[in-house]
Amino acid sequence: MSTYVYGIAASSHPALPEGMGGVGDPPREVRILREGDLAAVVSEAPEGLRPKRKDLLAHQNVLSEAGAAGCVLPMRFGSVAPDDNSITAVLAERAEHYKERLQALDNRVEYNVKANHVEEAVLHQVMAESPDIRGLAEANRQAGGGSYDDKIRLGELVAAAVKAKEADDGAAVQRALESAADDVSVGPESTGWLANVSFLVDRETADSFLAAVEQLRKDMPHLEVRVNGPLPPYSFVEPGPAEPAGTVVSGTETGSG
Repeated sequence: MSTYVYGIAASSHPALPEGMGGVGDPPREVRILREGDLAAVVSEAPEGLRPKRKDLLAHQNVLSEAGAAGCVLPMRFGSVAPDDNSITAVLAERAEHYKERLQALDNRVEYNVKANHVEEAVLHQVMAESPDIRGLAEANRQAGGGSYDDKIRLGELVAAAVKAKEADDGAAVQRALESAADDVSVGPESTGWLANVSFLVDRETADSFLAAVEQLRKDMPHLEVRVNGPLPPYSFVEPGPAEPAGTVVSGTETGSG
């Protein structure tokens, strides 16, 4: 039977509630698997597991319960090992890395921030900032719309200006928020957002981080800014970018990895 992994903790981590269920139908019983100074929160892995809402929420619930008792390094949904021995072998092999991560992530949560342009607002801004675009747009207007080539030229100028502004605004989003966080992980490009950045935030200063987000919205009203969190720090377990998964509830995203 394969073993499903929810997260990694210190071996001193308190036991979970007896009979606690995880993924699967019926829910598989969650247990603690210890190796040296480390432990893994695991259950049996159901066959044919898919990222259905019920199982995504079960994964998240286990991490929430375990995380309430102490730091847990969250694994992504669908993390499966061939058996218990495979997991204890990895814990032994990567013990120093996981112990360092547990210390670094203790009492910290992740907020993922995505931003995109409000189309009409950014077009107004581009027009206001570019004399060339304004001049060509006015010339086309006076010419009854302008020639086909002039229309194409105007479209190209606007598209190039918007693209440049996406890069500038993406960097500005990160600059505006990184001072309120302990660490930053930039998500993958080509996600449909001009910014996709995860921030590691101390639970005690989360209000300050969220206040910085609200200030960003005020300072850059031409952006749509979405906040996903607080999440387990999925993007900071391993080096490199990561993309939290999530579902939208009342306009605010809450996710599981």
